[in-house]
Amino acid sequence: MGRDKQKKKRHVPLRLNVLFFAIFILFSALILRLGMVQIVQGEEFVKDLERTSNTTARIDAPRGLIYDKYNNIIVDNELELSVTYTNPSQRTRPELLLEIAKDLVTLIDVDTAEVTERDKKDFWLLQQPLEVKYALVTKEERSQLESSEQYQLEIKRITEEHLAELTEEDIKVLAIYREMARGYAHVPQRIKRGITQEEAHVLSENLDSLPGVDILRDSRRSYVYGNSLRSVFGSNGSIPREKLDYYLSRGYDRSDSVGISFLELQYEDVLRGQKAIVESITTLSGAQTINKSVQEQLGRRGNDLILTIDMELQQKLEAILQEEMKNSPNAFIKDRQAYAIMMDPRTGDILAMAGYWDPANIERSQYDDHIGNINKAFEMGSSVKAASVLTGFQTGVTSPYTRFNDRPIRLPGTPEKKSFRNHGLLDDKKALEVSSNVYMFEIAMRMAGYNYSSQCCWNAATIEKAYEEARYYFSQFGLGADTGIDLPSASSGLSGGIQRAGNLLDLFIGQFDTYTPLQLAQYISTIANGGYRMQPRLVKEIREPTSNKEEPGAVIQRFEPTILNRIDMSEAQINRVKDGLRGVMTNGTASGTFGNEPYQPAGKTGTAQVRVAVGEGENRRFVDGNTQTLVGYAPYNNPEVSFAVVMPYAKRDSASGANGNFSRNVSQAMLRAYFELKEQREGPKTKKDASKQESIN
Repeated sequence: MGRDKQKKKRHVPLRLNVLFFAIFILFSALILRLGMVQIVQGEEFVKDLERTSNTTARIDAPRGLIYDKYNNIIVDNELELSVTYTNPSQRTRPELLLEIAKDLVTLIDVDTAEVTERDKKDFWLLQQPLEVKYALVTKEERSQLESSEQYQLEIKRITEEHLAELTEEDIKVLAIYREMARGYAHVPQRIKRGITQEEAHVLSENLDSLPGVDILRDSRRSYVYGNSLRSVFGSNGSIPREKLDYYLSRGYDRSDSVGISFLELQYEDVLRGQKAIVESITTLSGAQTINKSVQEQLGRRGNDLILTIDMELQQKLEAILQEEMKNSPNAFIKDRQAYAIMMDPRTGDILAMAGYWDPANIERSQYDDHIGNINKAFEMGSSVKAASVLTGFQTGVTSPYTRFNDRPIRLPGTPEKKSFRNHGLLDDKKALEVSSNVYMFEIAMRMAGYNYSSQCCWNAATIEKAYEEARYYFSQFGLGADTGIDLPSASSGLSGGIQRAGNLLDLFIGQFDTYTPLQLAQYISTIANGGYRMQPRLVKEIREPTSNKEEPGAVIQRFEPTILNRIDMSEAQINRVKDGLRGVMTNGTASGTFGNEPYQPAGKTGTAQVRVAVGEGENRRFVDGNTQTLVGYAPYNNPEVSFAVVMPYAKRDSASGANGNFSRNVSQAMLRAYFELKEQREGPKTKKDASKQESIN
């Protein structure tokens, strides 16, 4: 019995030892874990407790200014306030955006013009409960479709009755929501530009309850001289979808505004400002903000453009066109149109260009269509005959002093072709002075291998070759070719159509292929300067922005005049044609207008016969009319300005209300304005000046 007690005493300490050992192991594991937490993972947990968030916003800077050649500001920037929304995350729920939009619509007035039917469908569907969506597309149908296919089917089945449920207030909310949804994370998205002072005050008082909404100092383009050259400057807008990758690769944000047409597009890289960068750094300890700082890197206005345009001359040219159109209200068959352009033939600088277009079927009294000088093409008539004569010289079918008999031309299968009157025997110089059609017909026929006197011989191959040669030489002057103007797009004219023998004759009198007023100006400039086709240009310098915008900054780049080509004709041949162009003004078709002008102009008149469709349906008919043109330069012995005037689709001289002198009146007035400005300048009149003058009157 004593032994059993002894065994029992020994067994108890063994159990205690096991228990103590187990406790030791547990404490060791606990100590090891605490060591891991404090030593190994301590920094990570501290970072979790003290989090730092960094958000960066890029704010648009104003675009560069545009000046005329005398440093008058033409395109300025005007300060305005915009409402923006900055999305904190691309995963922000649409419902949250919708709530903010509903609050915002009570504070600002919004334009709903750009809301589309698809926008309305998306918006209506967003607000519907599941049972309504299942009524549109059943669960059975959904089981067979991908998520995107389900959504598209839902959209397709939304009817006009469904959309009729949207109130006027809903559409306004939608207009705000669609702009918010288009934004990207951490990038301010404009909801409305140009808010009123009252709207700004109300918004400021409520910004705390509108997460992500802010008021941004913004700028918009201001046109100091109203609509003068407005279409040439172009416009700005959202990045076109097809060019998104291009702009993103160049550091743009998706929400940026860019130049989308003409000068604004052509010089986007120059005019684009350097964005301001606002960096917000917030440090959190747990759920508490312990530090917040904002660092701002100031933006910079884009570089400025100095144009070749003389704005004072530009305004005078516009006034001349408008006055002439006002005096000729019934001179047109259909739409009233007129185009005029002035260049420096020595450099290619465009000094002024104006366009007037008054569509008969639109209820507005006047349109400025300056860009029509570049992208509208017409048959130009006899004004191209200087190119025809020089082409004859170069191909060897004629030479200076060659004479042809001006009489009616009768070709098989072609209506009789003749000049305005039969001039008899005449040489090249006289042919230009009196605008002989037959002289040009002789050049065309001989280039195709045809002698009218012997009635021999040409065929399809020789006629096609004559077309090719004629267009090749015409293109050397810029007729039917890319002018090279510093704009993203410009018309090169159009081929007249089927290359028949009779049409070849029409090509040489400007009644087959079509050309733009700019091409016409480049062509006459090439002759004026002795045979050098100069690249037309609108911009001559790029300058740095300055704090005092009245004084342009340092020159970054100066564009020198560019010679595109030298025409093949010799100096003697060119001078012979120039003598003929001077004779047009002193002894020929334009002598009654220009014969006594002291600035000694040279030029060529033109009248292309056209047929214009008027009316619609059963009332559609064709009316015969003219396109009046006149090209020239001055002074004859030392050209410093060249010009082209085009008046399309005018009534024939014999028709009631016709104005047969339109192109001559405009040309005379614009040349006088140019030379008068050389003697005395007053400066262009701004919109404010014009308003003051109207109030005085």
